[in-house]
Amino acid sequence: MIRRILFAALATASIPAILGPQTAHGTPVAAAPEATIQMEHISVQVIGKGSPVILIPGLSSPRTVWDGVAPGLAKSHSVYLVQVNGFGGEDPRGNLKPGILDGIVADLDRLVQDRKLKGAAVIGHSMCGLAGLMLAKAHPGDLSRLMIVDSLPFTAAIFMPNPTVAAIQPQAAAMRDQMVAGYGKPANEAGVQGTAAALALKPASREAVAGWMRAADGRVAGVAMYEDLTKDMREDLAAIQTPITLVYPWSAALPKERAEPFYKAQYAKAPHVEFVDIGDAAHFVMLDQPDAFAAAVSAFAGK
Repeated sequence: MIRRILFAALATASIPAILGPQTAHGTPVAAAPEATIQMEHISVQVIGKGSPVILIPGLSSPRTVWDGVAPGLAKSHSVYLVQVNGFGGEDPRGNLKPGILDGIVADLDRLVQDRKLKGAAVIGHSMCGLAGLMLAKAHPGDLSRLMIVDSLPFTAAIFMPNPTVAAIQPQAAAMRDQMVAGYGKPANEAGVQGTAAALALKPASREAVAGWMRAADGRVAGVAMYEDLTKDMREDLAAIQTPITLVYPWSAALPKERAEPFYKAQYAKAPHVEFVDIGDAAHFVMLDQPDAFAAAVSAFAGK
């Protein structure tokens, strides 16, 4: 899988983070956002009017990852653009200690309560696809449906066929410590370019990812990655009644005949899951195939 290459690069190249504060394809958000809602673990900008859609980017990603879909959604929805504190070049605030994933979920629940967003549609990429599952388990009334973009209930399944938390923990801790130790040091450009090539297929996508990588706080990214790798929600899937749409990419590097059975096996215990595949794309499917991804988001948001 694409993320296997990513984590190998992270483990060997002292890369501080994955993304930072640039627009993926130079696409501006159509409407001016409200004043930023600042919370302990996340910040949120709001555009548009209508039924709520919450967009949560993944590990170290800025909210501008969603620039290809946010303006269209804002024509008929209130779009809540989340960013994890410490990513996108922002102040890490409460994310300089363990408990980042739990903090994200707690802040999302508070956002739903404070803004009266019960039954929102939630879309999470990568690490925050996992956060979406955590939200659905802990606060099922907060969301009516969940789109997960290239994320697993246990990320360690990338590394080994029968993973356990105990088995992945030493490697995850070593990667965390290396990323944290790289904070404040120049990025390894070979690692940056290699990771960008692993995460995205198209030249423009890779250029955007490489530019973003240098901005996020490696202390936050390292701890967040550790939590992502060691969180196992496989046994929780059966109890999650929220309908799930799983968007997964495939390409020559990961052909559909391998990708499809892998993803379906990971979500086999989920009672309500729909699979949407998008070809000729890597982990950042929204950058590699913006039109196909926008169509999938539009169909999901309109349900």
